[in-house]
Amino acid sequence: MNEKDRYTNLASPAPVLRLIDAIVLIVGIVVGVGIFRTPSVVAANSPDEYWFIAIWLLGGLISLTGALCYSELSSTFPNAGGDYHFLKKAFGKRFSFLFAWSRVTVTQTGSIALLAYIAGDYLAEVASLGSYSSSFYAAAIVISLTIVNILGIRFGTGFQKLFMALQIVGIMIIILTGLFAETSSNSALTELPADIGLSSNASIGLALIFVLLTFGGWNEAAYISAELKTGSRKMGLVLIVSILIITVIYLLMNMAFLNVLGLRGMAVSGAVGVDMMRATMGEKGVILIGILVSLFALTSLNTTIFTGARSNYALGKDFSPLSFLGKWNKTKSSPINSLILQGVIAVVLITFGAFTRNGFEAMVDFTAPVFWFFFLCTGISLFVLRIKKPEVERPFKVPLYPVIPFIFVVLCGYMLYSSLSVTGAGALVGVALLLIGWGVSFFQRNRLEGE
Repeated sequence: MNEKDRYTNLASPAPVLRLIDAIVLIVGIVVGVGIFRTPSVVAANSPDEYWFIAIWLLGGLISLTGALCYSELSSTFPNAGGDYHFLKKAFGKRFSFLFAWSRVTVTQTGSIALLAYIAGDYLAEVASLGSYSSSFYAAAIVISLTIVNILGIRFGTGFQKLFMALQIVGIMIIILTGLFAETSSNSALTELPADIGLSSNASIGLALIFVLLTFGGWNEAAYISAELKTGSRKMGLVLIVSILIITVIYLLMNMAFLNVLGLRGMAVSGAVGVDMMRATMGEKGVILIGILVSLFALTSLNTTIFTGARSNYALGKDFSPLSFLGKWNKTKSSPINSLILQGVIAVVLITFGAFTRNGFEAMVDFTAPVFWFFFLCTGISLFVLRIKKPEVERPFKVPLYPVIPFIFVVLCGYMLYSSLSVTGAGALVGVALLLIGWGVSFFQRNRLEGE
């Protein structure tokens, strides 16, 4: 078989994913290391324990609202490009090119680098290789998981199922340890000033921002809508079930943290998972939580690599200078060239980060404004496509239209405003890269005009 036969430029990938595969991928990408970072911020901005739990529940409901919108889009217009495909149909190729550019240069590769660094940090604690241990481990992880996905979709999703099985065990350990712990052992943690929790509306809004960041990633389901064996009509079920599972996991984990540390203990904690395990299991618990955090990072990272390469593939289909990205390996059912490019860019970011790292908050600054801008535009695209393409059959329609999509769009606009108002120089870098992409689009005006 020659090279041309092996790499077939298909209109859409083959449907090879089962429903359980899709759900595992979505839960895996969402339930990541964020749940070990954001609870302390949410606790510090919650008036009391009831508000703390309510804010997490509200995050799940808001995510469900967005999932209903994405269910209509992905079931009506199934494509490996996901958001890229929706934005192209609604606003044209130039705008969708800008979205794909942002994923390649800012949001997706930045997320891959961040997740790899988190795992690398913990591995460096276990076995240090020198000053740049974290960077070395992070690069090695990205390369390894990229190879895993190059080996094919069945191998990649099988690897994800293994990660998820181990992660579920870890989640159960955390939940059971926290919920059934002897709370008297952590009395020192709760003897804190009584004014730690704040009660203003602004603080609750800030808490919700971090909760929604922790819920982020479920929209990646759009990139696998064309690969479901049952067809895109089941995308609504995949998204709804995934959001419900994620919400239950987050509620139980936060109840576990709350039971051991208390609201004020969580508010002053820099690492709620570490503090909870130290209070209940001692230093052995700290080692265990380090392993679990690394596992959570690897699970999210593997799925982020899987879905990110698919938007690159869609970009290569429409943008001839990058046509090599639009090659689909029929044998592996995988966009190998897109995976390679994505891995290279992520490793470059990791190398750069070895000298100029600013931590988790800086990466959020870098990616959040761009992410919420396109999330907002995708929500608007649902309205646009209802008007432009009313004749297209919609296997799933958003209930209570247009109320639910309107709520989703308003929430995305609020998140965009919030991300711009609280971020620093990192946001400017992300926006600058987006503007560069906008400039690049003008050099390919003829290729990017129209459908």
